[in-house]
Amino acid sequence: MGNIVNTLLTRIYGTEKFNANYSRTLSSITFAGTVAGMLIFGYLSDKVGRKFGMTLATAIVALFSGLSAASSGAHHSIGGLIAMLCTCRFMLGIGIGAEYPCGSVAASEQSEEEGISKRAQHRWFTLATNSMIDFGFVVSSFVPLVLFWIFGPNHLRAVWRLTLGLGVVPAVAVFIWRLRMQEPTRFRKDSMRDVQIPYLLIFRRYWPSLAAVSFTWFLYDFITYPFGIYSTTITSTITGGSDSLTVVFGWGVVINLFYMPGTIGGAFLVDYLGPKYTMITGLVCQAVVGFIMSGLYNKLVDHIAAFAVLYGIFLSFGELGPGNCLGLLASKTGPTAVRGQYYGIAAAVGKVGAFAGTWAFPAIIKDFGTSSNAGITGPFWIGSGLAILSALVTFFFIRPLSADGMAEEDAAFRQYLEAHGWDTSRMGLADAGETWSQDSLPEKEKEKDIAAVDENRQV
Repeated sequence: MGNIVNTLLTRIYGTEKFNANYSRTLSSITFAGTVAGMLIFGYLSDKVGRKFGMTLATAIVALFSGLSAASSGAHHSIGGLIAMLCTCRFMLGIGIGAEYPCGSVAASEQSEEEGISKRAQHRWFTLATNSMIDFGFVVSSFVPLVLFWIFGPNHLRAVWRLTLGLGVVPAVAVFIWRLRMQEPTRFRKDSMRDVQIPYLLIFRRYWPSLAAVSFTWFLYDFITYPFGIYSTTITSTITGGSDSLTVVFGWGVVINLFYMPGTIGGAFLVDYLGPKYTMITGLVCQAVVGFIMSGLYNKLVDHIAAFAVLYGIFLSFGELGPGNCLGLLASKTGPTAVRGQYYGIAAAVGKVGAFAGTWAFPAIIKDFGTSSNAGITGPFWIGSGLAILSALVTFFFIRPLSADGMAEEDAAFRQYLEAHGWDTSRMGLADAGETWSQDSLPEKEKEKDIAAVDENRQV
């Protein structure tokens, strides 16, 4: 959505007034807000509640979507407009970032509620999170196209303002729905909301898995950026370099549609292979396709249909693997007590990777030389190699997840705390209506849960 608005503002004000620095500033400020939202709401999600974080997140998105649409500078100056947009985009980024450690974490905990089949727990989480994000990309790219059809090229101000302003509608609808939701059962049973969190004990137990998930997320977002340049190659070749907004927006919809087969297909695969091996499969396949696109670039650009198909397959494998599975791994490899912070840190590191990629790869392209194909293909050899590295890190340092894995991990976490003298009877919400501790489990069931988790960790 941000890139679309930048395109429209460039058309309205021209490149002299709305230059590349303004465009990059708007994108960067949104990145900063998103990272801040992930970290701040990761803490709030654990210490106040999932419902509070999700409700506040949608309220922020609704408010600042509306304010973004109404942005204006003093005396209609472009500088004032950009300053207002930057402020609103930063706050909007906070609301978007908040959804990761609040909404995604709540979805992961609800995937293990009663009534959810053990063979579909990962599937429902994936469909509710990454698949909906990808579908949102498709809708967000289609909305400005429809608005452009309605208003035409002479009313682009209406197009960009309504493109942002219509974001208020779904945000308000979700806000109303979330007012009636309840905290997930796992959070009510194993929360540390009302006690001091033993961060040192938690760090000793979980830092290897958090570091591995964060590193792979960083790599995925870092290498996703350079392959976005291929979409420009496809669009430019097919359209003959057309700068028609109908063509630009239309191909934006097509490119985003490439994500859907991967995320939906992956959702039905992940419960069979497990998140770990589904992610490795997606990364390896994506790297292979990336190597093919880079190695055969000179031939493929002469057959743009084949090139576009390969590019679509590449994007689909990305969603099938890390796109779907990183959220699963980040939300289900840590304990409920700090799941929001665990997830928020991993997601924030990933977003920093995306930001780093947007700055690093233009410099890499320049070093390879922009006058030859090496400037295009060189960075993608690097990107595909990093995908292989991410697959290796996943294989050696991330443990497999099983059905009801969060319940098993929470049981093992309680035993770990008790072994270090921490009173686990204080865990859980006071108003949950029930108490639960490791001691309340039958002895055989307790040993079964702990053994299952230990076996998974060894694998």
